[in-house]
Amino acid sequence: MARKYIVFVLTALTVVGLDQGTKVWVRNNLELWTDSVDVIPGFFQIVHYQNTGAAFGMADGMMWLFAVFTLFALGLMLWMTKQLEDDDTFVSCMMGLIAGGAVGNAIDRVAYQAVTDFIRFYTTEGALYDWLRDNFNTAEWPSFNIADSAIVVGIIVFFVQQLIQDRLQKGKTDDSLGDEELPDLATEPET
Repeated sequence: MARKYIVFVLTALTVVGLDQGTKVWVRNNLELWTDSVDVIPGFFQIVHYQNTGAAFGMADGMMWLFAVFTLFALGLMLWMTKQLEDDDTFVSCMMGLIAGGAVGNAIDRVAYQAVTDFIRFYTTEGALYDWLRDNFNTAEWPSFNIADSAIVVGIIVFFVQQLIQDRLQKGKTDDSLGDEELPDLATEPET
């Protein structure tokens, strides 16, 4: 089996394991909507929330939509991994992060009809609090989980890597043009 598939599968399984393990701990140890563990008081907590929608609560309760999206995302990640060179472990790792995140949240949707979110960043006072409340009507980021993090990191790093690769390719193309002798435009042509 090509290394790209091994990295893809191991990354996806690691994400699913970490995601489900942390969610099980949260469901077993924190009361829904009420309990919290202050990690950095006034900034970062572990909480127990349930989200029946997607990111930011969008598409609330539309489980069929999530099932279709998860199947599509998995198919796309597998297809993209198949297109890679056999030794391209970096991009296959990013595909594994995205696939693992999709599967982790899909397990929650099937088993609980909601996704367990538990990572909460917020602020409670000061200039940042005032600015966030004035401009966004809230001073906290919507809670999320390991699967969400894996999806976001996988997508961002993949696109950044693609931008860098495209720029390097463009640079190589531009450099090859410089190898030819160009006419001196400062001299007048002979007649």
